[in-house]
Amino acid sequence: MTRIQPAPPSAAPATARVRLERTLLVIGVIALGFNLRGAITSLPPIFPELQTELGLSGATVSILAATPVICFGVVSGFAAALARRLGEERVLLAAIITLTAGLVLRAAAPSALLFPGTILAGAAIAVMNVLLSSLIKRRWPERAGMLIGLYITALSVGAIAGSVVSVPLWQSSGGSLLLTLGWLAAPAALAALLWLPQLKSESPPSRRTVPAGSGAPPRASAGRLAVHRHPLAWQVMLFMGLQSLVYYATLSWLPSILRDRGESAAGAGDLLAVMGVGNLAVSLVVPVLAQRLRTQHVLVVPTVAAIAGGLAGLVYAPLGSAVAWALILGAGQNAALALAIFFTAARTPDAATAASLSAFSQAAGYLLASTGPLGVGLLHSATGSWTASIVVIFALTAVMLVFGLLAARPRTLPAGLPALPALRPAGPDLSAQGQS
Repeated sequence: MTRIQPAPPSAAPATARVRLERTLLVIGVIALGFNLRGAITSLPPIFPELQTELGLSGATVSILAATPVICFGVVSGFAAALARRLGEERVLLAAIITLTAGLVLRAAAPSALLFPGTILAGAAIAVMNVLLSSLIKRRWPERAGMLIGLYITALSVGAIAGSVVSVPLWQSSGGSLLLTLGWLAAPAALAALLWLPQLKSESPPSRRTVPAGSGAPPRASAGRLAVHRHPLAWQVMLFMGLQSLVYYATLSWLPSILRDRGESAAGAGDLLAVMGVGNLAVSLVVPVLAQRLRTQHVLVVPTVAAIAGGLAGLVYAPLGSAVAWALILGAGQNAALALAIFFTAARTPDAATAASLSAFSQAAGYLLASTGPLGVGLLHSATGSWTASIVVIFALTAVMLVFGLLAARPRTLPAGLPALPALRPAGPDLSAQGQS
């Protein structure tokens, strides 16, 4: 008698589960991305009002402008270690909750908590900056370009919202700092709720680096690796740092420059938002194009040219043409950010190395970038003019081009890099593997 074999179980439930997980991942990444710039872009349009309301000096406002970027530099280096101990998804949830708390604190008592709240918010954003790109590489590497594009698009929308809402909200609320500084806590809290499903897919905490070629999937939580020993890592870091320096210097002081040229407060905030619209124009396109190209030189050159040309137009051309120049500048800035994030993933052989390169490029890069808003503000205070600051920004843009071309070459860091001595995990010594 022939025995009838049972039909194999359908793969449909597993396929549906994967689709649901990826849909929730996309929603979560977009939700976090939306909150990565609004806390920063909401301040520059109302710097003069904050200065008057809280009795801040020009130097204090310069330090406030630099505070988030300083936090990026100081905190970014610890993000990979936190993920190693707790898992990326869990750390990202803690970061978005911390961002919500920072926004609430600085709005509730700005005279006392403006700086502490901004520091909390900046630290939280720093962690998300580092871990989102490595999480994307680990969770959905074959669609990394698309996910990075969505993340940067959401980031741009959040930046637009922060800059365009500040002045009208200040004016309509009769100068209420509680509303003007605190409204962004609502989308941050919503993002925390939307991220909760990711805890079911979180990477397990790990203190062990998985050797290359072992057959085990690489984990971004494996600890920091010695990426700084390779020139390629420095090239990626310097491109990241210089594009961030130019971006945050412009973001912090362009509204003040435009107001000194005769633009209204609302108009200056709107032009900052127009820059965000320029961001949107390229946020989905550049990461996808970069992933399809073997070398990204053809993207680096027009990107840097758009930054330099857009800034020159806003500073020197008639204000009637400012919208066009703001669009060009915004497109160049976001293309540079997209390339910088892409390089941290594309120049690495696995997710563990990507997390380490991301941490290194953002920690050192943002410390470099913090000199931008601080230096521009102090130069203006010392000279009474924006001329010296603008000349320095143009010079640094030229240096950014050089390191962008170097980082765009089709090279990757070697696999099996050793862990940093201070964070060396238990297990076999990998220091002799993968060196070149």
